[in-house]
Amino acid sequence: MPPALTRLPAEDSVSAILDAYDAEGGLIVEGMFDRDVIDDLSRAASEHARAVEPGVADQGMGEDGKFFTGSKTIRFSSLGRITPAYFDLLDNELFATLADAVLLPNCGSYWVNTAQVMFIGPGESAQVLHRDADNWFQHVSPTWPDTPEVTISAMIALDEVTEEVGATRVVPGSHRWPELEVYDFEAETVPAELSPGDALVYSGKVLHGGGANRTTDRWRRAMHLSFVVGWLTPEEANALDYAPGELAGRSPRVQRLLGHRSYDPRPHIGGGLWLRHARPIEDQA
Repeated sequence: MPPALTRLPAEDSVSAILDAYDAEGGLIVEGMFDRDVIDDLSRAASEHARAVEPGVADQGMGEDGKFFTGSKTIRFSSLGRITPAYFDLLDNELFATLADAVLLPNCGSYWVNTAQVMFIGPGESAQVLHRDADNWFQHVSPTWPDTPEVTISAMIALDEVTEEVGATRVVPGSHRWPELEVYDFEAETVPAELSPGDALVYSGKVLHGGGANRTTDRWRRAMHLSFVVGWLTPEEANALDYAPGELAGRSPRVQRLLGHRSYDPRPHIGGGLWLRHARPIEDQA
């Protein structure tokens, strides 16, 4: 079995966290998110989940999608519509610093790929191992394994997450494998066990997948938050959740992450993108 993932407290140096991220493709950052924010998100998500049937989030791919997303797993997004604590999550300083270091060498800015509650239900089987960056396979495959990072993710615990209830499984070092495996059914994994507020922070290039929930009466309560470089289309249509001006009271970072500011490719060559009526979209927000 591979060695356990590195665990570091959020108070540790950014350089130590990034070193572990680079070496293993991911690590556990303990206490990364404020407990009050997590408790608010947990309450709101648990309440909303009562009206969501397990297995309905098939990513628009029918039975093939259910195979990937799980038949006993509850998934939903548009979290800013459920609780304002989501905006506090987006303003997390440490995740911003890590995302800046990983993504900004390859873009002018980045935005939310998806923020998704993932409650794995009792009896759910393990998810197939996959790489998040394969959402943009045409970019990843030609330059693998030297593909520049285009996405960074955090699996955030809203409750105690143990291997028994389906902790995310990770294949440390798989972000550097010489051959690109789109899916893997047999690689040895290690579980990312978390306490509320802890996060598994991982590269889009590392193999991972939700674990099997071996219990009969407990749910794995966690959520995923990922960012993607601003020149790629995200998984979730975040910008459509909010009308022009609705995010005016939020920080410029939140507005940018949710598609309510223009994309400036500088320091790379190019002009302003994501305009509205030929003016910067932030003038409309």
